[in-house]
Amino acid sequence: MDPSKDIGSYGYGSVAWKERMESWKQKQERLHQARNDGGKDWNGDGDDADLPLYDTRNSMDEARQPLSRKVPIPSSLINPYRMIIVIRLVIVCLFFHYRVMHPVHDAFVLWLISVICEIWFAMSWILDQFPKWFPIERETYLDRLTLRFDKEGQPSQLAPVDFFVSTVDPAKEPPLVTANTILSILAVDYPVDKLSCYVSDDGAAMLTFEGLSETSEFAKKWVPFCKKYSIEPRAPEWYFQQKIDYLKDKVVPNFVRDRRAMKREYEEFKIRINALVAKAQKVPEEGWTMQDGTPWPGNNVRDHPGMIQVFLGQSGGLDVEGNELPRLVYVSREKRPGYNHHKKAGAMNALVRVSAVLTNAPYMLNLDCDHYVNNSKAVKEAMCFMMDPLVGKKVCYVQFPQRFDSIDRHDRYANKNVVFFDINMKGLDGIQGPIYVGTGCVFRRQALYGYDAPKTKKPPSRTCNCWPKCQ
Repeated sequence: MDPSKDIGSYGYGSVAWKERMESWKQKQERLHQARNDGGKDWNGDGDDADLPLYDTRNSMDEARQPLSRKVPIPSSLINPYRMIIVIRLVIVCLFFHYRVMHPVHDAFVLWLISVICEIWFAMSWILDQFPKWFPIERETYLDRLTLRFDKEGQPSQLAPVDFFVSTVDPAKEPPLVTANTILSILAVDYPVDKLSCYVSDDGAAMLTFEGLSETSEFAKKWVPFCKKYSIEPRAPEWYFQQKIDYLKDKVVPNFVRDRRAMKREYEEFKIRINALVAKAQKVPEEGWTMQDGTPWPGNNVRDHPGMIQVFLGQSGGLDVEGNELPRLVYVSREKRPGYNHHKKAGAMNALVRVSAVLTNAPYMLNLDCDHYVNNSKAVKEAMCFMMDPLVGKKVCYVQFPQRFDSIDRHDRYANKNVVFFDINMKGLDGIQGPIYVGTGCVFRRQALYGYDAPKTKKPPSRTCNCWPKCQ
């Protein structure tokens, strides 16, 4: 071969490889030029030619960074509290030294019982102080999550998530409250094809079924409104009750008009829900019937077959702008007399099984019907822990704190639960992990399923068999 000729003229090598080499050489030349120019912007013919080179490199570095990190409490804040704990512990020890060294001989039995009780309460107090010794906070990086799994113009690689909402009695859990919870779920900032919402009706109430049907119709208008104007929170009842300047940071001229129209739509939606509630007060003697004349399967709450109805989804209706909506599924598990159904735990198990057949998302987030999502990016916040390449596989669940509305100024009944969620739970997170509080928790499905047994059989020397072998 003639070294002066191009190798492509001989038919050797790969044209694609040649193009990649030429592209690489051009990028190296532009990189060298950018360094000589002091890092200023440059223009070229590559795919990223209209971007600064150093910005592209910074984006690549950001994509390699962890998605979350621990933020320890500053020593200036936590050390005074630790000193108070030590002082209290010393006082408790001196108190017990005095109690033990000065027994009451005239009432020795009562003295002994009181000392035992005091020791028990002291041990309980000491165990309660351990979680408060190493509290931590956690910080997530949504921009890094977006760079790694949700790049604009490319298919999203975020993991699918199944939402579970449980309700029992619409008389005690108003359908309008449940509807607001569902609407806040359907409008979260997450790819619609990765999101599903399962509603468990453990009371098999036709009111809940019809209310869910009305909610799915209103969601076709509410969800695009939320995403278009990035409103928070995305539960309409609480959004329209806010006493804030809702025009702040809004620059779209049509926002006021659309908000006024949406508020009117929501008021009409509330009237329809209230009409269903009023209708449900008078139960027919023969029970409820569906539109086709067949009896409602859930007329007997304690003895009815399982019911599943898909209201929204990829094959269902679109919103008013022609976009897909997350999947919305109604589930009422089968019930038979004489069996223990385990209340909410049994309903959650049923949702796990049903979702495994329909969507089988690797992550599940359960909510009570009266707990709405007050942060539309909450699911992405959880994915910063679950999908972290370093520690994600070790995370079983992510517990969100609960926040309550309509609390009086002084919170005389401690409804904010500041001590529990902002102190105890952060302290538990510092030593082992927070506890599951029953709602607002993202589970890894594999953690609930467990692991399969090993396929290879162990050798006899490494097994323990208590039964005699039959010859």
